Amino acid sequence: MSQPIRFLLNDTEIVLTEAGPADTLLDFIRLGRRLTGTKEGCAEGDCGACTLMVGRLHEGRLVYEPINACIRFLASCHGCHVVTIEHLKAADGGLHPIQAAMVEHHGSQCGFCTPGFVMAMYGLWMTHDDPTVVQIETALQGNLCRCTGYEPIVKAALAAGRAGGQARDALNVERAEVTARLSAMAARADVRRGEERAILPADTDDLAQVLEEHPTATIVAGATDVGLWVTKFLRPISPAVFTGHLMKEIEVTDDALRIGAGVTYSEFVPLVAEHFPEVEDYILRIGGWQVRNAGTIGGNIANGSPIGEMPPLLIALGARTVLRKGGSRRQIALEDFFIEYGKQDRAPGEFVETIVIPKKGEALIAAYKVSKRANADISAVAAGFRVVVEGDVIADARIAFGGMAGIPRRAFEAEAALGGQPFTAETFEDAALTVTGDFSPLSDWRASAEYRTAVAANFFRRFWLEQSEAARPVRLNRAVGE
Repeated sequence: MSQPIRFLLNDTEIVLTEAGPADTLLDFIRLGRRLTGTKEGCAEGDCGACTLMVGRLHEGRLVYEPINACIRFLASCHGCHVVTIEHLKAADGGLHPIQAAMVEHHGSQCGFCTPGFVMAMYGLWMTHDDPTVVQIETALQGNLCRCTGYEPIVKAALAAGRAGGQARDALNVERAEVTARLSAMAARADVRRGEERAILPADTDDLAQVLEEHPTATIVAGATDVGLWVTKFLRPISPAVFTGHLMKEIEVTDDALRIGAGVTYSEFVPLVAEHFPEVEDYILRIGGWQVRNAGTIGGNIANGSPIGEMPPLLIALGARTVLRKGGSRRQIALEDFFIEYGKQDRAPGEFVETIVIPKKGEALIAAYKVSKRANADISAVAAGFRVVVEGDVIADARIAFGGMAGIPRRAFEAEAALGGQPFTAETFEDAALTVTGDFSPLSDWRASAEYRTAVAANFFRRFWLEQSEAARPVRLNRAVGE
């Protein structure tokens, strides 16, 4: 029996008893509801033209975040509040402070990208009444403008922050009412269109049961990868099981962090800032803000990509993953989860439920990424470092790379070259020379094999420059020049 998809679209409740798992939110609002302010550009979550706001209940609190509608599947909107550009207005019915600031500071020329910029700025404006330039630039990582230029847009964001008005904004005025309406919606949804089926389980136990019944189903968390299977490759994904609302638990123990597989990058950032501040900058270079609001840590692991940003860092930290099938669980080292390209140690019907990350203790840690663009780009090479120094000697080293093999993998020869050696530039130079023994990367459109090898070797030199007092430590991050 169908259990309908229910969500709020601006101020209207939507009830869908029929839908396909590959139906996108963007097509629904533009073609189905004629809300054409939201644009379609890249159809892969890169340009931000399709940005809108989605509110969801998180631990009983209503949280609004900008997301990409082009790769957001309609079924995953169950129990959410979708807010499009058409819903924005000032308390007196005129232009919203962000829209007024964009006009005043000449933040739009052709205008195609403008609604997406406004919605990303709206998300920042709701949570930061006096944002810095760095915070604005971080919020706009996922928005591309090819004619106006970013300076007037940044000025508009600064002006909108100074203008204020958040307390009188519709999303705050209506917050209690919207929370009540979303809370009243059923936790589960299950709809079909012909032979296609989309299931949104009520909780993790329900998810485990659904996957036992449909072990070959497509698991969709944030859809930042699966979304492209549909928009770029037209791949069928039915039956699809949507999990982005599940497995949000975060537990900090004396020696580890336990995070649910459904924790998004954005939800992970505060934890990183507290426990692993050295790599916060690295996390903030994964996708754009919209992607980090949707993409999940568990999804980045489960898809087995050799260029995913999280596995190299987590492997270096010694992370383990809890896999669940039905009522049974098993825990394995994350590095053992990846077997070979396209193959992971995961049985049909089994799913990643939890990631266990040991605390860093006294270790020196770092994470690096090289890509064609600084932000919102897939890595050519990524690396995670964890080095323990006792006195002047390297007592332990764990180093992992992505983009250098068919799976994320540790650099065992480099680790051996570091272990037990003095903490000196020469030691790290020797380790850099082992890269050719550890890896034989491929050439593709992102980078040549020679370039990848050179970059990986340079990461060892960079780690020394950043960590050694003798080298006058160098810091390279998004706040440089602020």
